Amino acid sequence: MVLSAQGAPGRGDVDGVLADYRAARAQHALFDVRGGAGSGYDEFVDEAGQIRPAWRELAQCVVERGRGGLDQLRAVVRSLVDNDGITYIHVDQHGDAVTDDDAVAGPWRLDGLPLVVSADDWDLLESGLVQRSRLLDAVLTDLYGPQRSITSGVLPPQLVFANPGYLRAARGIEIPGRRQLFLHGCDVSRTADGSFTVNADWTQAPSGAGYALADRRVVAHAVPELYEQLGPRPASPWAEALRLALIDAAPESAEDPVVVVLSPGIHSETAFDQAYLASVLGFPLVEGPDLVVREGALWMRSLGTLRRVDVVLRRVDADYADPLDLRADSRLGVVGLVEVLRRGTVTVVNTLGSGVLENPGLLRFLPELAAELLGETPVLATAPVYWGGIELERSHLLSNAGSLLLTPVTGGDTIVGPALSRRQRDDVVARIDAAPWQWVGRELPQFSSAPTVHRSGGLSAADVGMRLFTVAQRGGYAPMVGGLGYLLAPGNDSYTLDTVAAKDVWVRRPARVTAERIVPAEPAVVASRAPVVPHRAHEVSSPRVLSDLFWLGRYAERAEYTARLLDVTRERYHEYRYRQGMEASACVPVLLAALGRLTGTDAGAGGDDAEMIAIAPTTLWAVTADRHRAGSLAQSIERLGLAARAVRDQLSNDTWMVLSAVERAVLRPSSAPPESKTEGDTYLASAHSATLAGMLALSGVAAESMIRDAGWTMMDIGKRIERGLGLAALLSATLVEARSPEAEQTITESTLVACESSVTYRRRMLGTVRVAAVADLLLFDAGNPRSLVHQFDRLRDGLRALPGTSGASRPERLVDDLATRLRRVEPADLEYVSADGRRVELAQLLDGVQRDLSALSAVITATHLSLPGGMQPLWGPALRRMVP
Repeated sequence: MVLSAQGAPGRGDVDGVLADYRAARAQHALFDVRGGAGSGYDEFVDEAGQIRPAWRELAQCVVERGRGGLDQLRAVVRSLVDNDGITYIHVDQHGDAVTDDDAVAGPWRLDGLPLVVSADDWDLLESGLVQRSRLLDAVLTDLYGPQRSITSGVLPPQLVFANPGYLRAARGIEIPGRRQLFLHGCDVSRTADGSFTVNADWTQAPSGAGYALADRRVVAHAVPELYEQLGPRPASPWAEALRLALIDAAPESAEDPVVVVLSPGIHSETAFDQAYLASVLGFPLVEGPDLVVREGALWMRSLGTLRRVDVVLRRVDADYADPLDLRADSRLGVVGLVEVLRRGTVTVVNTLGSGVLENPGLLRFLPELAAELLGETPVLATAPVYWGGIELERSHLLSNAGSLLLTPVTGGDTIVGPALSRRQRDDVVARIDAAPWQWVGRELPQFSSAPTVHRSGGLSAADVGMRLFTVAQRGGYAPMVGGLGYLLAPGNDSYTLDTVAAKDVWVRRPARVTAERIVPAEPAVVASRAPVVPHRAHEVSSPRVLSDLFWLGRYAERAEYTARLLDVTRERYHEYRYRQGMEASACVPVLLAALGRLTGTDAGAGGDDAEMIAIAPTTLWAVTADRHRAGSLAQSIERLGLAARAVRDQLSNDTWMVLSAVERAVLRPSSAPPESKTEGDTYLASAHSATLAGMLALSGVAAESMIRDAGWTMMDIGKRIERGLGLAALLSATLVEARSPEAEQTITESTLVACESSVTYRRRMLGTVRVAAVADLLLFDAGNPRSLVHQFDRLRDGLRALPGTSGASRPERLVDDLATRLRRVEPADLEYVSADGRRVELAQLLDGVQRDLSALSAVITATHLSLPGGMQPLWGPALRRMVP
């Protein structure tokens, strides 16, 4: 590559980059219904055709990498996203996950090239964003307070009271401090003349801040040389500002504030965003069942005890937050939350009712509201808005319905005018004409274009926008420096801000500090740090969290032993499928039957040995790949992922590197086997080995990286129960029935391999196969971590380590009874074969173990992992008289 004296790309290299970019931008414009090439602002190239100063380092990076390097960058970003477990749940038009499968299958799409913002542009954005936050805060305070904006005639009352975002139950609720709007998200883009405009405000439960922080980590690792050369201002200080602001938002009576992040759960569209933000902040991620109202306060359940909660960062929509005062059908909120808010014993942010600020009708009157409430003119403009309640604007709405965004202020989806057919447009016009005050029309948003490598084929171009964030502090609003950038979907979908990928937003430092390569403290953040006392986050051990960790342990162990048995069954099938006349080939149908017993499927049901061997490839494929088949490896991996994501804030970051690799290897878009037999065999081998490697790695992460708290203990208890159940089921299927010596030899060797004990057995027995010796190693040897007695020892230790354990609880008694029964058995007695060819004592022992371990799991679930049933009073005796 030829570089100029200043280190910039040479002229020939720049021309090549510009030629590729212009061609991509022109092609992009061909599929854009809004106009031809060059119709929008170009972030990368100026009017003279030169690369803009803020983007020169990025252009150099593109030149150095070339087309092949850019394609590699896209693959690196995708790999980093997978390793960090960054996901996004695709939803339908109503905001619901399409299916449970979709709820775990959506990858987060991130562009490898950042969206660069110059220092001057950021100064303008920052001042406009902070002003807009102050304005919306003033509007929120007024609408739930004196309502001066309504009584003065500035804001039509029907726009407020008919909007579902206005909650009458929230009237009179105030959060501590000067600001009622705690978090603000703002979607911004550029118009054709380069000015910034606001397309939407997010004040209900703003999402995306967690994604923005995660994106910075990924892109900085993907292009370290560009990150070092450009030196963008850091976004991480905003997270610390948010953390301190949350602590500062606690009621005055709270001495050591407890803060939690309230999530609707893992099937939420932005479940990762919520969990990652909670992890960065160091606060527990909780769901509705983890919280309860008692004695006029909000409490967090923790292993049978209650811990007082002072601040809730709410990610559940307000009308779902309390089924008592709001939506009675909600299962996401906390009964009595509205009442404790009125009492001032807890702070919920964003406050209930803040969703009214997302009302599209407010956009029409924001300039007037800014003058009325702040005495200022908005710095950031909004696309022209027309309200049907004003006659002149109603006429404009009716005559231009096909070229506007039309939104009912009473709630409902936005209608994209250009996407309507003639008949649909006539229907919408009739609806507007029937109730004009219910409708708002907006001019179509405009977007700038920027370079991207999201699509294959090197450098491309796409329309872009940004979501910016602020958090309220004592001295004002602190903005995140940067935010969540995104690539807009092509065509009409972009008007409703549908996106195809995210972009990290890099804000350049002012020219005077470019060479310093330091990370200065953000002034807005420093302003609020002094008054706040450092806070240690409290652990959460609610029944819901402990249950997810319990099943995390069980599914991880289930996936491991299923993969082991699948692997050895596949090997034996390939070894004996053409040698079925040998007595040793009997191991194949036995192992298939064992596979059916372990997984609870019909893998070994029905048919003679020849038939089972004939359909073995189909059986192995289904038990491996079909996640809709109960007990399959794919289903275990899928449910393991669900359990892990439900407690993401409890797990090490290394967990996702391991789990994502296993999910990629096992979970397929379709459960149907490929037409190519070679491709199918390759998949099976890869899926089995990847699962084994992944589950062993997860065990290592749990052993070396997780705190030994109640959650870890419950996860280990689940693992021990599942290992005991799996071992008993495997031995029942393989060793109970006596067979010929040749068959017994291969079956026993296969069983030892599946139990990861073959090496130890060979070293001890020197190749001699005896059921008593196998039982001694797999059932009675406390030194073997795979043995049954070892699982009982670990279960006893785990149950005793749980807080509040009495030493004589029913789970502990069950484990003691199991261990006692096992100690009374002599290994030699298990070899006895009855007249019908069965080892009766071995069968009785193993059946009893499975029955009692299943009972133990049910008892643990009932005593430690279930929420209390029945109705209980919300208020204590001393407070009951205060209930209105």
